[in-house]
Amino acid sequence: MSADAVDTSKRRFLTAATSVVGAVGTAYLLVPFISAWNPSAKARAAGAPVEADISKLEPGQMMTVEWRGKPIWIVRRTEQNLKDLATLNDQLLDPNSEMPQQPEYCKNEYRSRKPEYLVAVGICTHLGCSPTYRPEIAPADLGPEWKGGYFCPCHGSRFDLAARVYKGVPAPKNMEIPPYYYLSETRVLVGEDGEAA
Repeated sequence: MSADAVDTSKRRFLTAATSVVGAVGTAYLLVPFISAWNPSAKARAAGAPVEADISKLEPGQMMTVEWRGKPIWIVRRTEQNLKDLATLNDQLLDPNSEMPQQPEYCKNEYRSRKPEYLVAVGICTHLGCSPTYRPEIAPADLGPEWKGGYFCPCHGSRFDLAARVYKGVPAPKNMEIPPYYYLSETRVLVGEDGEAA
């Protein structure tokens, strides 16, 4: 066979076959790499909304659920707690919740959708400790002005029963209010806003 009579159809076939095999191999190698960017089922579940049954929560009691690895406090405030909130405004750093630590529907004097219930992330805004629930009025260690709330044992920050921070403590802002809404009178879904209240 002479040099002028080269069969280019075989060359084209080999080039095309090599290209196809290379493309399939590259795609085969990229699929696990790209799918690794997707969150795992465990990670998706950790960020999922959490439902809480508040039917057995008595006035003055608090329950805790976990959402995104954070403690979520649900407190059923008493009538006296609600009356006391307005009397604390001059002692609080941000009584009107001007800093965006809550959804818009909770930017009110109670920082909640329903005055009776507080739903808050139970983490101090100073260094991330978890404050203790102190609902008693005027305990000896917190003073005669104390009307119930949260005390952070790490550095002494104080919050009222609307999770608003007092003046003169290390915490720089109110505790966070997560997105939430009521599925019914006795069920709360934390992690989603639902329909506007």
